[in-house]
Amino acid sequence: MTQLPDIVTADDRLPATQTFPDRARNPYWVYLDNLQSGESKRTMKGCLDRIARLLFAGHPNANEEHSGELVPWHQLQYEHTIRVRALLIEDNLSPAYINKHLVAMRRVLKEAWRLGLITAEHRDRASDLPMVKGSRLPAGTHVPPESLAAVLGVCDAAAASDKDADRVAGTRDGAMLAALYSTGCRRAELTGLTLADYDPATRSLRVRGKGDKERVVYLIPDAMARVEAWIAVRGRTPGALFPPLRKGGKFRTDPRGWPVHMTPRALGTILDARYTQAAVARRTPHDFRRTFVGELLDAGVDLATVQGLTGHASPATTARYDRRPERRRQEATDKLTLPKPRPPRPKGDPVP
Repeated sequence: MTQLPDIVTADDRLPATQTFPDRARNPYWVYLDNLQSGESKRTMKGCLDRIARLLFAGHPNANEEHSGELVPWHQLQYEHTIRVRALLIEDNLSPAYINKHLVAMRRVLKEAWRLGLITAEHRDRASDLPMVKGSRLPAGTHVPPESLAAVLGVCDAAAASDKDADRVAGTRDGAMLAALYSTGCRRAELTGLTLADYDPATRSLRVRGKGDKERVVYLIPDAMARVEAWIAVRGRTPGALFPPLRKGGKFRTDPRGWPVHMTPRALGTILDARYTQAAVARRTPHDFRRTFVGELLDAGVDLATVQGLTGHASPATTARYDRRPERRRQEATDKLTLPKPRPPRPKGDPVP
């Protein structure tokens, strides 16, 4: 990448600690601290940290751990931001993912303006980046029933163990898998649930989604039975519905003694471990969400209802998970047939 002389100092030091001695004056932290969702903070922090590594690529002190905290964002000019856009495209990232990085960079520049570090004209020039066009197929794949059955079997075997740690973890993990399949929750939504969010009278869970928007989702009877079995083990102490566990099967708790929330990443790690134990192909929490949408649409549930259950802001997002058009296209293609091979013609025979 072209050197950025107004960002990298002559003595090869990254000037962030000099430029922003106070976290409250660093637009990177001001932007992240204003995000309401923990998952959004994690995602956008990752985008800004990736941009930081691009900006400092080739710098003597550069490393893979560089944070956006080190970037003097108020010094970015248009030639820098458009170069970042080009490098993201070169990395062959999806258009949506690239645009997420550009949104994060624009928002930090806006915070720099709000903090009085740059003028409005400077902000507008550096932020004047065209969005990247294009689309990708939805990430992930379907969760086959036999795959889920195998993993639930592993959880049930652990739940029947004489060891407390295995019994507690197996019961919890079986309940989480059933809830994922039954509700289509995002992983941050599932790990953010509290005991108070569960209503056994209606078999429902109150979920807080993106933008702090609440919605109600429902457990099928088999999933509710697993959640009830888990609560019998967990107890009725307020706090996280699905807490992380210490050795011996004890919950991690806060100073009040209430179970704390596991991280969304921890949920993915738990799924990986259970799928490995079951010796079946790995599936992610998002695969359960994709399967939830596909199964409901296959069953004839209308798009608006599915959109409401998943918390998608747009029906177009829900429609991207619809498997029916793909099947119709496959069925249409299957109407074609290859002609049967015929032996070569003798030399001299005319070709029809």
